[in-house]
Amino acid sequence: MQNRTIPIRSEVDEKDRWDLSKLYPNDDAWNTDLAKYEKLSKKIALYKGTLGASAKALAEYLDFAEELGLLEERLSYYAELRQCEDEGSDAARSMTGRFVIIASHVNAESAWAAPEIQGIPDERVFSFLKEDCLKNYKVYLEKLLRFKPYILSEKEERIIAMQREACGLPSEAFSVLTNVDFDFGAVNTDGGMQPLTQSTWQVFMEHKNRSLRETAWKQFYNVFSAHKTALAALYAGSVKQDAVSARIRGFESARASALFPDNVKLEVYDNLIASVNANLAPLHRYYNLRRRSLGLNKLAHWDVYVPITQTAEKNTCWEEAVTLVSDALAPLGEEYTGVLRAGLMGRWADRYENKGKRSGAFSAGSFSAEPYILMNYKTDSVRDIFTMAHEGGHSMHSWYSARSNPFMSYSYTIFEAEVASTFNEELLFRHLLKNAPDGEFRAAIIGKRIDDILATLYRQTMFAEFEKNTHALEESGEALTVDVLRGEYRKLLEKYFGGDMELDALSDLEGLRIPHFYRAFYVYKYATGISASLALAERVLGGGEKEKEDYFTFLKSGGSRFPIDSLKAAGVDMSSPDPVNAACKRFDALVSELEKAMRLE
Repeated sequence: MQNRTIPIRSEVDEKDRWDLSKLYPNDDAWNTDLAKYEKLSKKIALYKGTLGASAKALAEYLDFAEELGLLEERLSYYAELRQCEDEGSDAARSMTGRFVIIASHVNAESAWAAPEIQGIPDERVFSFLKEDCLKNYKVYLEKLLRFKPYILSEKEERIIAMQREACGLPSEAFSVLTNVDFDFGAVNTDGGMQPLTQSTWQVFMEHKNRSLRETAWKQFYNVFSAHKTALAALYAGSVKQDAVSARIRGFESARASALFPDNVKLEVYDNLIASVNANLAPLHRYYNLRRRSLGLNKLAHWDVYVPITQTAEKNTCWEEAVTLVSDALAPLGEEYTGVLRAGLMGRWADRYENKGKRSGAFSAGSFSAEPYILMNYKTDSVRDIFTMAHEGGHSMHSWYSARSNPFMSYSYTIFEAEVASTFNEELLFRHLLKNAPDGEFRAAIIGKRIDDILATLYRQTMFAEFEKNTHALEESGEALTVDVLRGEYRKLLEKYFGGDMELDALSDLEGLRIPHFYRAFYVYKYATGISASLALAERVLGGGEKEKEDYFTFLKSGGSRFPIDSLKAAGVDMSSPDPVNAACKRFDALVSELEKAMRLE
């Protein structure tokens, strides 16, 4: 581990920070547009009662709504990205707070619009859709009309919109608590005392020194343990909000409500869990291999992330990583790789960690600005090169979607997003494996890929199963206390890790530290996404120009199709369990290959 201190934001070189000027040149310009947004919103009421008069009248309102929506997206992205730079910045948090207050008011003022559109008689509204003035809104309107059975009265929709700001408080409190208020201290290493943070925790977990891993793991989770009751209350509050919201709208469950917008049937979610549960044997075989390779009688929780091969990580600077990713993605053509390379070498990305910066990584693509990428890149981590490829997949998906669709239907679903990102990871893996200089390095790359598929397919399915169980408990009337949540999570840990794992008393606290749980029924899309991407990578690399063009049809679809349909157009049917079963078989084959490479058959 490098001996380093974490800089404050102002100490980070400008070239290593994203350039948000495509959104706004400065905070003053943002403030000006916030005032414009608030002023423009006062015109919303002028359109009330006119939408069913004619196709032209409906188009005039939607033109206005698009103008307001574009402004809202720019304001929202800028404020959120500024806050992510430093979660402790009062100025950034103030911007976010002010925007949310006004946006909530705007949503409340426009709450009448959806019911009014859905109240237009079917024969009349479908005749409107044939008019040229509504061609850019056809997809948006067709999707909106699907919600007709679940839209409430104008008054009720207004009340819900007014409460939207408060609904985000559990997630906001969790983020502030874990990213700002929690102090994990430092860990003594050979290089001196090193800070333990949400970002550096993963580095400690990959350290070869088992005693150091154990110390860091326990020190980290002891902080969560000290706040376990508060964390459980926050998550329970989030689940309760999901359940109440679904009941208010008339959905049979929170899960049904969450899957409805993507037109994904409950069977897709259930098939994922069933298929993975039926294929736990390869996972258990891998943990057995990991235990043997580390020379242990039992695995501990701090043993599941460390690389099990002896190959040392090689330092790879940002620029070298960009070249490596670009070379790996070459099968997608010069436009794709050229645009991505220019963005990564330019200032799409906020590259390195600074104090208070949001942990992890994400891509934030918008219609009128760059598809920004937040990272906490470390030069001694191969994992972060894969993260670069992953987030680059999201950003290029956004880049193509924004250039191929109108604003009101350019935004793709998370279900589709996780295909584009993990597709890039698979191409990077194959590129590295093809160019592996020796057997030892080859084993390391295979081991890395196994860990990635495990984290995305098996682990996210375990998370999805936890979400399904906790929401079912809430909906059955059982209180989600800290003991109930820990008990549910421990049962899943025991099932997924199998007999080669000895769980620590703190292990089940992991269920209280997953940020994605505050966006209910989101994580299953990682597992379906990698299943689809593995199938598509095989299809694109093994095919010709048609297969590549099919993939670009998917990237350009944006929100013009439902996700199952857009993936079918690319060549994979996610309504069937076959892609998930094939992904599990791919994992099994990689475990066998690693056993041979390590001579541990």
